[in-house]
This record gives sequence, structure tokens and C-alpha cells, in this order.
Amino acid sequence: MTTATSFFDSTAVERLRRSLRLDPQLIRVLRNRLLKKFESDDAGLLGFPGRDQLQLHVLEQFRRCDSSVDGATKLLLKTATGMLIEAVILRIASGRTTLCVSSQVGCGAACEFCATGKMGIAQNLSSAQILDQVLQVGQLLVGEQRRLDNIVFMGMGEPFHNEENLYEALTALTAPQMFARSPNSLLVSTVGIPDAMVRCAERFSNVNLALSLHSVNAETRLKLIPLTQRHSLDELQRVIREINGLQRRELMIEYLMLAGENDAASDASDLIQWLDGLKVHVNLIPYNPVEDAPHLQGSDRETIDRFATQLKASGLKTTIRYSLGNDIAAACGQLVRKENRQRFSPR
Repeated sequence: MTTATSFFDSTAVERLRRSLRLDPQLIRVLRNRLLKKFESDDAGLLGFPGRDQLQLHVLEQFRRCDSSVDGATKLLLKTATGMLIEAVILRIASGRTTLCVSSQVGCGAACEFCATGKMGIAQNLSSAQILDQVLQVGQLLVGEQRRLDNIVFMGMGEPFHNEENLYEALTALTAPQMFARSPNSLLVSTVGIPDAMVRCAERFSNVNLALSLHSVNAETRLKLIPLTQRHSLDELQRVIREINGLQRRELMIEYLMLAGENDAASDASDLIQWLDGLKVHVNLIPYNPVEDAPHLQGSDRETIDRFATQLKASGLKTTIRYSLGNDIAAACGQLVRKENRQRFSPR
């Protein structure tokens, strides 16, 4: 039995084209239909001679969860080995649409506040599995007459723990012959893998980078992000400065607002001092509770506003993120973790 050729494997697709003696224009038309226009599978493959030998998707849709509150959607997608991942669609009130993609099943960073890090597994997704999230969501949105504006690597997994496949995906997303997306519409978020951050900035200078900082107190950050023991705050500060020299754009600083942990006026003062002289934009994030971390509580809105005002007064560009999809899962990875546990736990 002949194995179907993955649509995302450019080398294999070219090999298939040659074996079928197809005009290269047929491949260009196919990619234009599916990767740029996000047409349906049937419409995209219409008239393509090798359709039976081409595999368009490497992920199977397992479940769709739609928010009844704010228009967010979580897609649970199943890999060939039966593991589940999430792709999250955020339909912003402004009309723009963002896709949050996963780069791993689970996550080895094991952050205290994150449900994905509590899964106890970390398996890399292939570049095809990353890209198929984009294709399937793009097709879904076209059916709604919506456009996919931004793609953020903020789903399950630490992207820089899957560096090679991340770069393959970014290359395909920005390549003119593939998805042809603007690098400005892409963002990679990390808990802080310094060398990889620099490599990414060097290779994709126009792709946005975000650092999940959450505290500039070493003890507090270590409690929240165990990788702090391996990559110190001093090292991260140095890397931000280096990346500022490689990229024109500001580096995004993500700061999760946790009551009694990192939301005091003194914490804001320390953050202002730590970021002094760096080209950054601070994103304050309301906390979505995780059942495995009941000791963590989100800051109230008054505290978040006061914190933001203090940062802005110092001259720091600051935004308060509005959380979407709280009614369909309390935190990234939480729904998947329950499903994977039920599906693979011993009977």
C-alpha cells in the first residue's frame, strides 16, 4: 500500500509532481487555493490529477467547543497516535481574528500557573502538525467569511523546546510559495530560552517575540517558572538587549497578574527598573484559574488598572489583555489534559 504524500512536505510533493509528470503550475494553483485562500479540501483539489495520493491533513478534528460569551473557539485535534492538542480561535471584538497554535503535546517547562505544564508529558509536534492547525482553522474561518489575521505560538508547549519544527513552520508560513503570511502577523511566545530566542531573532528578524516574564523577583519567578533556575533574570535581561539590536520591533513582555504574588506597587517599581533602557511592550494578563494550582488567584481589575497606570507613568508601553473563552476551559491545555487522561489512563 502506497503511503500518501503529505501536502506540507515540499520535497515529497515535488517528487510526486515529477512522478505524475504534472505541470508545476498545478502545484502552485493547489497551494494558492488551500494555503492562501483556505478553500475547502474538495474545492482546493478540484481538477488536481494526484488528489488520491495527497494527504492534506495530519490532524483529525476531535471536538469543537464554542464560547457562548465572547466568540472564542477551542478545537481539540487528534494526532495519528491518538494524543489531543488544542488550537484556539480568538475572534476579537474589533473584527480581527487570532489563532493560538500548539507546538507540543504537553510542556516540559512545568510552569506553576499553567494546566499544560501539569500534563506530565512533552512530545514535539511536527511542522506539518503545526501547519495543519493553521490550514484547518483558516478553512473554518473562510466558511464564516472571516479572515485569519494573526497567528501566535502561545498554545500548548514551549516553542523553543521544539526549535527545528518551529522554524520549519515559520519558514512555510512566510514563504511566498506556501502560506505567504507577513512575519509581522506571527508571534512566538517563550518562558525564556535565551540562546534560542537569539537564534529566532537572527533567522526571523520580523517575527514578533514574547517573553513570559511574570516577575523580576528571582525567588517569585522561580516558584512560577522552574526554568528560571537554568536561565537567570540577568541572562534574560541581556538577551532582550541583544534582540533589541537585531529587531526593529519591540519585544513583548507578558506579565500574568497574580494576587499577592507579583501585583504590588513595589512589584511594578521593580519591573520598571528591570526594563529600563529596553525596547519592550508590556502585556498584563488576567489569570485564568487552574484546578491544580488553587493557591494562585488572579488580581482584581482595580489592582491590574493601578499596576498598568504605574507602568505607563514611567513611559512603558502597556496593554491589558482581555481573556477570551473562559467558559469553554479555564486555562490553556486544561480541556486536553482531562481528555488525554481519560483516554490513556489504565482501566
